[in-house]
Amino acid sequence: MEEIKILVVDDEARMRKLVGDFLKKSGYLVLEAGDGEEAEDIFFSDHKIGLVILDVMMPKLDGWEVLKNIRQVSDVPVIMLTARTQEQDELLGFKLGVDEYVTKPFSPKVLVARVEAILRRSGQITEDELVEGKIKVDMSAHQVYSNGQCIDLSAKEFELLVYFMKNKNKALPREAILNHVWNFDYVGDARTIDTHVKKLRSKLGATGSYIKTIWGVGYKFEVIE
Repeated sequence: MEEIKILVVDDEARMRKLVGDFLKKSGYLVLEAGDGEEAEDIFFSDHKIGLVILDVMMPKLDGWEVLKNIRQVSDVPVIMLTARTQEQDELLGFKLGVDEYVTKPFSPKVLVARVEAILRRSGQITEDELVEGKIKVDMSAHQVYSNGQCIDLSAKEFELLVYFMKNKNKALPREAILNHVWNFDYVGDARTIDTHVKKLRSKLGATGSYIKTIWGVGYKFEVIE
């Protein structure tokens, strides 16, 4: 499964790092440019960029010029990232083909959520694919990738991981996990869950830490890096 490339364009190195770090934690491959000319050089030399996060005020070429040039050849999703708040700027952005307009300061987590929503709308992330942090699950192919590596899971381990990911950030009691993954007619006790979670964590490697133990309750899937 190929990682989706995102080009982050901003003349502030600190901003590029902030945005880039959050995107990388969500499993995206990040390319960076510090001005408009560098952004165009990267974009027009790499035809597999899936989305562009583009600042407006930059040296050499501003975001508007870069956007115009990109739109002459591509309909790649573009998020404009700017400190401007004037309504006419937002209207200009949408007129030129911006998909989202984000005003600084902003929440990096919200930005990543917007990125994912746009990629889903554009078909680059399908409903048959779950992506949380550095774990990707291809539902149709029944394959799991951790840090880009394909992981061999048993049927129950796969179902368990999918259930965790679809219920991220929720404390899941063992009984609920047992009922949803093993069904109500399962004859046994909740200790089988602990055994499967242990094996699942081991196979996932570093991303196995996403599965947190909630003592006295059960487990929670949470991406914190």
